Amino acid sequence: MDMSPAVEVVEVGPRDGLQNEIVVLPTARKVELVNRAVEAGVRRVEAVSFVHPRRVPQMADAEAVMAALPRRDDVRYIGLVLNERGLDRALAAGVDEVNVVVVASDTFGRRNQGTTTDEGVAVWSRIAGRAREAGLRAGVTIAAAFGCPFEGTVPAERISEVAARVAEAGPSEIALADTIGVGVPTQVTDRLARVRAVAPGVPLRCHFHNTRNTGYANAVAALTAGVTTLDASVGGIGGCPFAPAATGNIATEDLTYLLDGMGVASGLSSEALARLGTWVGEQLGKPVPALLGRAGPFPG
Repeated sequence: MDMSPAVEVVEVGPRDGLQNEIVVLPTARKVELVNRAVEAGVRRVEAVSFVHPRRVPQMADAEAVMAALPRRDDVRYIGLVLNERGLDRALAAGVDEVNVVVVASDTFGRRNQGTTTDEGVAVWSRIAGRAREAGLRAGVTIAAAFGCPFEGTVPAERISEVAARVAEAGPSEIALADTIGVGVPTQVTDRLARVRAVAPGVPLRCHFHNTRNTGYANAVAALTAGVTTLDASVGGIGGCPFAPAATGNIATEDLTYLLDGMGVASGLSSEALARLGTWVGEQLGKPVPALLGRAGPFPG
C-alpha cells in the first residue's frame, strides 16, 4: 500500500502526556499547552479525560480545561471516556469527539478501568450509540494491542476478534495502541492488515509509545501500511499510570521532523513544537524525552 502524502497528527500530550506525571499542572498551564500546540499547527487535540479524580488526579479539572479552551471551527477537542458517567461529563463539557478505550487483555482491563475485554466492548457499544445520538464522533482505542504488562504477548488473533466486535458499533475510527511500547514494525503491518480485514472501511489510527525505542519505526510502518492518523505527545511525555514501567509516547516534534524529512505533509511546525516541548519540561521540572529540542533542527 502506498504511503499517503499527508498525515494527521493527534496531539495527546494534554491527556496521555500529563496523566502519568507527578507534577499536576494548573488549569491555566494545561490550556496554554493546548493553545500553543494549536498555534504550532495541531488540529485535533486529546485535551482531557473524564475519569475518576481519585484514580487520575492529573485530570481532575477536565471540565475547567474545556471551559477555558477557545473554540475554532478548524480545531477538534477530544475527550477520553471509560464509562457512561464519563460520557455524561464529556457531553456536558462540550467536547467535539469522544475516544473510548477497550483493553485487549482482561487483566490490564481490570487494572485500567475495572472491566474485562468483554465488558469493555459492551460499554463501548452503549457509549457509541449515545454519542451518535448526541451528534458526536466516537472513536475506539484498542489498548495493549501489542502486549500486556501482566499477561505478556497479546496474540494477533485476539486483536482481530476485538476489532471485529468494536466495529459493530460503528466507530468513527479504530486506534491500535502499543500502550507499553513492545511492538515492532512487522507486528504493526500484520495487525493493521488484520483489523482492515474485519473492519473494512473504518479509518485507522495508531498510538505508539517509545518505551523500547521502536516507536518511530512503528510509526513509519503504520504510514507504509496506509495509516493517515498518528497520535503523538509533545515532549514525548506520558504513559499509563496503571501499567508498570510505562514511559512516554512518541514525541510530536520528533515525529514531525521525521515526516518533514520523508516529504509527508502534517501541517505542523517542528521548531514551534520543539520550543513547546522545552516549555513542557520546564513546567514539569525535568527534561523531556524528545530529542529535537536538544539537538536542534537540521539544517540549522
